[in-house]
Amino acid sequence: MSDLLLETRQLRKSFGGLHVTRDINLVLRAGDKVGLIGPNGAGKTTLINLITGVLAPSAGAVHLGGEDVSALSQAQRVKRGLVRTFQITQLAPTLPVRLQVEMAIHERQGTVGGFWKPRSSYSAVQDESQAILQSLRMAGLAARAPVELAYGEQRLVEIALAMALRPRVLLLDEPMAGVPSGEGQVVLDALATLPADLAILMIEHDMDLVFNFADRMMVLAEGAVLAEGSPAEIRRHPAVRAAYLGEEG
Repeated sequence: MSDLLLETRQLRKSFGGLHVTRDINLVLRAGDKVGLIGPNGAGKTTLINLITGVLAPSAGAVHLGGEDVSALSQAQRVKRGLVRTFQITQLAPTLPVRLQVEMAIHERQGTVGGFWKPRSSYSAVQDESQAILQSLRMAGLAARAPVELAYGEQRLVEIALAMALRPRVLLLDEPMAGVPSGEGQVVLDALATLPADLAILMIEHDMDLVFNFADRMMVLAEGAVLAEGSPAEIRRHPAVRAAYLGEEG
């Protein structure tokens, strides 16, 4: 069986005469860690929105596990294992972390309507929630609410919620956005614990993070792919150095 999980084919998005995404071809296989970089306005978020179903493409297609999902809703794509986190945290501020993870598991299982039952009747859900938090080294945060947590810890909660949906493909939209430098290591440590067969596409402006995390890079400029390659190749690429990393990059 092929390990190809996500593929975009000639993906294009235009708003009137404005061409925001231009014929993007992207392939993600099991275990890939791909960094997506480019200046503001390069089309990175538009590409993520096309992949996840927030936007419909003007042309081209999105394939997930060999299936054309271009016409499917965001929720249908999540059910097929395509999950994203967001640049701005979207958490219930006062609900304990473990309950939020349990709710995400219930959403995945389609048992949200059973909340009238006592929580103790869902021991398997509780066990899975605990296992996710432990795997991300978050067991100590389980009983706390996001409003009590540092911003870096809140980003961990988002990753935990994403993992509760059992993704095959995980799209990380600036996981370090807003995280103070002193808290960044907790996010890096959590990313290191993610399953080895998970395909990950990361948008990130923190160059140190994305170059250390990714095994392959894609650079967008004006909606098109400027360069692709290993982190070392991208660092040496003349156009990338000049446009995004600076000549000292």
